[in-house]
Order: sequence, then structure tokens, then C-alpha cells
Amino acid sequence: MSLQCGIVGLPNVGKSTLFNCLSNAKAQAANFPFCTIEPNVGVITVPDERLTRLAELINPNRIVPTTVEIVDIAGLVKGASKGEGLGNQFLGNIRETDAIIHVLRCFDDGNVVHVDGSVDPVRDKEIIDTELQLKDLETVENRIKRVEKIAQVGGDKNAKVEYDVLTAIREALLQGKNARSVEFDSKESQQAARNLFLLTSKPVMYVCNVDEASAATGNEYVEAVRKAVADENAEVLVLAARTEADIAELETYEERQMFLQDVGLDESGCNRLIKAAYNMLQLETYITAGVQEVRAWTYHRGWKAPQCAGVIHTDFEKGFIRAEVIKYDDYVRLGSEAAVREAGLMRVEGKEYVVQDGDIMHFRFNV
Repeated sequence: MSLQCGIVGLPNVGKSTLFNCLSNAKAQAANFPFCTIEPNVGVITVPDERLTRLAELINPNRIVPTTVEIVDIAGLVKGASKGEGLGNQFLGNIRETDAIIHVLRCFDDGNVVHVDGSVDPVRDKEIIDTELQLKDLETVENRIKRVEKIAQVGGDKNAKVEYDVLTAIREALLQGKNARSVEFDSKESQQAARNLFLLTSKPVMYVCNVDEASAATGNEYVEAVRKAVADENAEVLVLAARTEADIAELETYEERQMFLQDVGLDESGCNRLIKAAYNMLQLETYITAGVQEVRAWTYHRGWKAPQCAGVIHTDFEKGFIRAEVIKYDDYVRLGSEAAVREAGLMRVEGKEYVVQDGDIMHFRFNV
């Protein structure tokens, strides 16, 4: 399951520094690999302590974590919606992502020039919001022109639903709001909105890039951002990208933990960001565990057992018979699959079972 989060922001806010930190995430998640698909695209492992704990019990040949792709998208400038700077490339790249990691500069440093001359993360956020909204407005208005007559005189129910969705989103965009702020009650309207693939409909997380002294507590810039996005239902994450880069260069786990303690953190900002991005996409993990491998598999929250089986192979979903399920806590407490079976705690589930995060699964199928 290939899923992408795009890192966006104005020039010189710390996007590339953060991307480079994430590229060294292997140093903070055992020996899991990082690989670069293109110069600005990386596959980042999702830290999951459960895999390490299971591996200690099973001693498998390998551990395979789940991953998310992170894309470092070119810095945006005013006028991007009209093609200024690398605007067209920026907007094209962001359209292909599933979610947005919006980096905001929340630190003062006279040696790092700000593109607009001063540090103001709320203003920076609004600049990017405006450019994305303008591009979405162009998309929506073009679409309205195509469906309006069909919706009004053609008797096409789907066209009427789409037209109503488009006009509601258009009104929000004209008010300076993002498409994600518009809520629809019916499934038909929700699907019509998703089918538009609008830039401002994507889930977003704001990453406040601070100085080292503010890494644990935040600062006044962070508080201004929290206040500005209070009604967006978006997560605000605080990290010091330059400090994270220093942590990533340390050789041992013990050195990294000591560094984190010195700045008042329990966990690196990169790990917190990766986990938060995974959660933002409404993703969860189930696990297959055996001597060959302990492996995490990504699925969408709310999926049932056959859909989750299909993540491994489509044949598993087509020929699904049942799923044997062990709860992670039971496995760790009892120490082995055999002990769980003996205790009567392995459950057999059918097609309607909604898989839970951390379930250890074994699928029975017949094709």
C-alpha cells in the first residue's frame, strides 16, 4: 500500500533539513532501512516498538516494518497558483500526495534569511493556504461550468449531487476557507467531494520548526499557530529540525537517548512526526509473526478481515475463509503462539470482523 505525505512550506523554513532528518530515521528505529526513490522522495519506516518486542520472543530471520513515503516538495512562493517560481511543479507534486506536512518557521536566526523578511508563521501559513485555495477555486469553477446545465435540466442525479458539492466548496473557498472545512452528510456527497481531489481537501499536519531551547516546550510562535488553526481539526507538532539532524548523526541508541533527555524529550521529533503522519492518514497496523519474519502490514482504519488479507495478496481476499487472531498483549504476556492457543485466547474470526490495530493475524484462504 503506497501512501505519500508531502512536506510543504515557504523557502528556508526547514523542509529539506526535516526531510534529511527523516532520511536518517533508521538510526532511531533499529536497523530498518531508508531508501531514496528520487532525490526528493524517501520511504520512511514507521517506528513500532511492538515488532521489536515480538522479535525478542520469536527470533525471526527478519523484521519488516511498514512504511510511508515522504516527499520534499519545492518551496512555494506567492503567485504559485499562477505558475510563479516552481508553482506548477509544486502544485502538481502536492496533488499526488495523500496528506500534507506543512512546515512553519518558528525560530529567529539572523543567519537564515526569510523570504518575506520577517518571522511570522501564521502569515506564512496563510500564503500557502491562499495559493492552494486559488488553485482549487480554479478547478471548482471549471468543473461547475461542465456540470451546471446537466444538473439543472438534465435530470442526472449524480450531476445534481456534484453540482451541490461544488457550489458549497466554492462558497467556502471564496471565504478563504479550505475545502476540508466543508462537511457533507450523505455518502454520495462525501464521495463526490473526494472525487474532486482538491488540494485543500487533503488532511494536514502543521510542523512548527523551533530552536533547540523550544523543542520541548514550544514558544510564542507555536502558540500563535495553535490559535490560528484551532478550528481546522489539524495536529500541530513541535520539533527542532536542526537538533533532530544532530541526533540522527549519533551512532548509538544510548547516545541518542542521552541527547533527547538533555533537551527534555522522551522521543525524537522525527519518530513522533512519522507516527502522527501515519495516524493522520487513518492507517493502522496488523502483524504477521513467525520464524521467517515478523512483519507489519498497513490497512485503513475500519477495514474488515478480508480487505486486510488482500493487503498481503489479492488471492487472500478472494478466497478468504477465516482469520486466526491473537491480541498483541496476550502474545507478549504468554510468550508464544503455542501458549496463547493453549490458553484458549486465539480467536477465529469471519468476514465481518473489523481488524484492530496490533492484531496478530493468520489468514486461511482457498483459491
